[in-house]
Amino acid sequence: MTMGKLAGRGTRVLAQALLPLGLALAVGALIILAIGENPLNVYWLMFRGSFGSVRRLCSTLQEASPMIFTGVSVALAFRAGLFNIGAEGQLLIGGFAAAWAGFALGALPGPLHVTACVIAAAAAGFVWGLIPGVLKARLGVHEVLNTIMLNYVALALTNFLVAHSYFRQPGQIPQTREVLDTGALPRFEFLYAHAKVNAGLWIALAVVLAAAYLLARTRSGFEIKAVGFNPEASEAAGISKSRIIWTTMGLSGAVAGLAGAEQVLGVFRHFLSPFPFGYGFVGIAVALLARNHPFAIVPAALVFGALASGAQEVDVYSQTPREITVVLQGVFVLFIACEFVLRRRRRTEDGGDGAEVESRRTEGEGRGDDG
Repeated sequence: MTMGKLAGRGTRVLAQALLPLGLALAVGALIILAIGENPLNVYWLMFRGSFGSVRRLCSTLQEASPMIFTGVSVALAFRAGLFNIGAEGQLLIGGFAAAWAGFALGALPGPLHVTACVIAAAAAGFVWGLIPGVLKARLGVHEVLNTIMLNYVALALTNFLVAHSYFRQPGQIPQTREVLDTGALPRFEFLYAHAKVNAGLWIALAVVLAAAYLLARTRSGFEIKAVGFNPEASEAAGISKSRIIWTTMGLSGAVAGLAGAEQVLGVFRHFLSPFPFGYGFVGIAVALLARNHPFAIVPAALVFGALASGAQEVDVYSQTPREITVVLQGVFVLFIACEFVLRRRRRTEDGGDGAEVESRRTEGEGRGDDG
């Protein structure tokens, strides 16, 4: 499939997501009414808090940037038939590696230093994603169990390392030493003086393009989709299922690690303990909304970024708690999942000799296959 056709398919996928979005907003409106607030007013506050000024737009882009990375990370694994719930842990490990490189490799000149920090984050995320990939490929241990447990291992490990005297910056706040200026990602302060949205956004968009090219135009991308669509037939055709599993999980981890680099090098300039939690899990929702199509991940991340950014405005100017945005996210994902399950059941119930083929094809569509 060409890049143009892939972009067109991404547009259609986004259009299909409008129904779950509308249903989620309707459910949210009922909840807001039960609280005693006007849903239109609350949704207006949410929109204003996300796009009502340059400052708010910068906040939305800042929230969306790591979601693009984690959305691509989860989508790549989905395309190989894998469920990577470990993007959160891979983000933490990548972010910590970026923080270490940010203060420890100061002898490097500016462009080389920040490049080394980004590469360190991707490499650390790759290794952390490789662990469940190898366990799945070699021992058959399910990646969902592995990645969930490794999330907490990553959280405990990074908290432990931040407390070590070599990494920790003196002071009340538990955090690593500050990233040097040569290792930091430049912020978009030309838009807003205190903007924290940074050049990591450009890296995220480059990752989207690279993922789209990988899946649409390369042999490796074809093999990833083939294994995700039908592992047995792929093995019969000479594709190593084990190799695709561990390389895809490693690649997925590397992309999630870049989300950590964006946060550490561009937003905080430290690795904090505890680190802000949740972007990895939101990446699952972003990937589901985008149907695992790279180009659709960008607007999907903007939707969730706008919800996160607009929450403060809702909290300040209405009696509706900011957690309404989390409720909307959950209901949104629920409707997307229901749509997939119902479509799969409807096609399977058609019966006949082609029922198994239809079931396979529906699974492929759920993972965003191009065939």
